[in-house]
Amino acid sequence: MSCGEGFVIWLTGLPAAGKTTLANALRDELRKAGKRVELLDGDEVRKWLSPNEGFTKEDRERHLMRVAYVSRLLARNGVAVIASFVSPYREVRRRIREIVESDARFIEVYVKCPLEVAMRRDPKGLYKKALAGEIRNFTGVDDPYEEPEDPEIIVDTSKMSLREEVDQIIGYLIEKGLLESR
Repeated sequence: MSCGEGFVIWLTGLPAAGKTTLANALRDELRKAGKRVELLDGDEVRKWLSPNEGFTKEDRERHLMRVAYVSRLLARNGVAVIASFVSPYREVRRRIREIVESDARFIEVYVKCPLEVAMRRDPKGLYKKALAGEIRNFTGVDDPYEEPEDPEIIVDTSKMSLREEVDQIIGYLIEKGLLESR
């Protein structure tokens, strides 16, 4: 692979772990480096690709397989894709990796954050609603989040600054020849 080739950075973690914040900062950094970048973020993409899907395990899987396919198409055409999705199940993430790697490089980034910290952040009030029984199948409350077993990168948003998180990912991309040195 060369610096001109596309790749997929898949951000996975609990709701309110900091995936969207990291994705936006990373997109800006990659654009500054001259990459063509597409950010696929959970809420926005769901609205267009899977408006009729709910949040059961099967619904999530169908939705994420669509996202994996779109990510692969973009990446094989030279786009740096940042996919920001809770994607709570290991087996589904394994299948996503297989889909993408048939044509492009896949980089799994575990956006680690303790549940208590994510619940305190809760910018949309979703944990509160889930704990009150207003939302079903909510990851971290009544649906599990299966931590990645061997991600390429782990960033801990409860301990690292946003700058440190971005620098770690950019450093990895440079090391792997996917991005020119700064």
